[in-house]
Amino acid sequence: MENTLHRALWALAQDYVAAWQHDHQSLPCTEDYIGLLSPCTVSENAHQVQWKPVKRDTPADFANVEKAIALRLHSDIKDFYNGLYCADLPVRFQGEAISLVQVWSDEDLARLQENILGHLMMQRQRKLTPSVFIATTDDEMTIISIDNMSGKVVREALNKGTRDVIAPDTEAFIAALEVDVT
Repeated sequence: MENTLHRALWALAQDYVAAWQHDHQSLPCTEDYIGLLSPCTVSENAHQVQWKPVKRDTPADFANVEKAIALRLHSDIKDFYNGLYCADLPVRFQGEAISLVQVWSDEDLARLQENILGHLMMQRQRKLTPSVFIATTDDEMTIISIDNMSGKVVREALNKGTRDVIAPDTEAFIAALEVDVT
């Protein structure tokens, strides 16, 4: 069941593909996923994987994470990850290079869910309100997350436990992104 967040992410992924095709005259290519099966893979050789985003037939389920941590995840967190298969997307937010974490395959989804669970458990131990990462930055100690309580998108300094709101919700955040194929 597609929703507005799914449509926004799909449009962003399609914009990325179009920009890549304009600059490189091919579908997007990466060496990050060599040897990893995915519905996204169009072709593969020893040096790179050529890929394109693919809509999921049925949304990915996050009940296992919610049960393990005894916490209901904000719908935007689940919708961010459950609508498509895609390589991580290099984008810019207000000029800053970031990479949107995406789901490459069902195996990748399982690893992602384990990482989300570990992140939430660490936050619980540190007595922080729960959030779930959706993007990485050039600084490994700073991530972009969705606050699980409010749905706001925040820049989170992991080493300081601080959070700054950067968008009122995930759709507004996605709308503010520019693809980066450099």
